[in-house]
Amino acid sequence: MPASLQSLWPNVRPQGVLAAAAVFLAAALGAAPAHAGPTLEAIEKRGLIKAGVGSQPGFFAPDSSGRWQGFWIDIGRAIAITTLGDPEKIQFVSSSPQQRLPALKSGEFDILLSGVTQTITRATQHGFHFGPVAFYDGQGLLVPKKLGVAAPKDLDGATVCIQTGTTGEQNIADFFRKSGATFKPVTIEDTSEFLKAFEAGRCDVLTQDGSDLGIKRTQLRQPDDYVILPERISKEPLAPAVRYGDDRWLELVNWSVYALIQAEELGITSQNVDTFLDSSDPEIRRFLGVDLSLGLSTGLDPKFAYKIVKTLGNYGEVFDRNVGPTTRIGFQRGLNRLWTAGGLLYAPPFR
Repeated sequence: MPASLQSLWPNVRPQGVLAAAAVFLAAALGAAPAHAGPTLEAIEKRGLIKAGVGSQPGFFAPDSSGRWQGFWIDIGRAIAITTLGDPEKIQFVSSSPQQRLPALKSGEFDILLSGVTQTITRATQHGFHFGPVAFYDGQGLLVPKKLGVAAPKDLDGATVCIQTGTTGEQNIADFFRKSGATFKPVTIEDTSEFLKAFEAGRCDVLTQDGSDLGIKRTQLRQPDDYVILPERISKEPLAPAVRYGDDRWLELVNWSVYALIQAEELGITSQNVDTFLDSSDPEIRRFLGVDLSLGLSTGLDPKFAYKIVKTLGNYGEVFDRNVGPTTRIGFQRGLNRLWTAGGLLYAPPFR
């Protein structure tokens, strides 16, 4: 067997590769997978992905031993499995909202996994591609219960704490402009200063993505004295972000996220994935790499999706483990449910 074939699929038995040689030849004569661009070449050369993240428990934060944990951390480890075959071959670096996008553009990071909102300006003016939306969010408003505010329309004249360098600045200005109300902004760069300013009474309202506010509320000294208003004043589709110029890298990011979603659609979990290896369903056999044709035609390890699910679970497991109803964060799935359950999550076909 040619060594080059075995190097492409190191986790497939030699006889499996030989049995699929005809499929490989057909794929080679057809449209070949896109070549690695500069970002993917750099990743492969160093053997490590550099990822920019934030510092919110549940989404991205080191545990007591210094190991990064969280929803976006698991997304990153899935990408590392697809790209380098190992969930540990990714380095997470915390960066502020003001620093993240410039750092990605300059090449300091290969990817941002910091809950970046996908916008047309970031895509066209700043030169960023976005992977699949992995978390659907919206900007919310956290207020003290003592204010007696029932809805955003009751906030005319309020003082609002806003984090600089985020889409939240424009969102809150747009909201008040449309409602005909006025507000006084208090801009704060350091997220650690947010709660101090809020609890000290420097502002009546704290505004961020609803997911961030859910975490912020748990960090207040008296969280029950505060409420997140039910309305959302914006759409905040949060997705991995990469630089222009490397289509192959973007697709590896895309299909890593889709693998988590597809596994949940198929009912495959970290606990039962091995029982699906004997399935006669052709879709499941392709997805888990039992049928080698998908890996052979894409140039990926046929088992990449299997490894992601075995190591990290499906999307639902990742969500529930890090931020779900039984965690301290306590988020409901909401729009982050599968499309079959009334949510927005949808994976294209693995074929």
